[in-house]
Amino acid sequence: MKCSELVFIGIKGSVVALNRATGEQVWAMHLKGAGFVNVVLHDRAIFATCCGELFCLDATTGEGLWHNRLKGFGTDLATIALANVASGENMLAVKEKRRRDEAAASAAMVPAT
Repeated sequence: MKCSELVFIGIKGSVVALNRATGEQVWAMHLKGAGFVNVVLHDRAIFATCCGELFCLDATTGEGLWHNRLKGFGTDLATIALANVASGENMLAVKEKRRRDEAAASAAMVPAT
């Protein structure tokens, strides 16, 4: 199946490829943990960040091509920028980061009982 026939989802530490026409799962690859996954498709490769690490997968098979632990940068959300890719594709990660920050700030304001 061609990567143009797939839609890619980042969810709970995994990347899932679905058939664009039917919605059926074609492949799934667990990356790490159960956190938010930022996904970008570029040149038949999936670049995904999860738990502060970067993964590169083959878009048609889900096979891991390489992985970088990004040592020393922690486990927070990470965004991906590639040449010739619209910056709007990173907006989901930015929105998720904002949501988490707001939730943490709200939790800090709740008085202990």
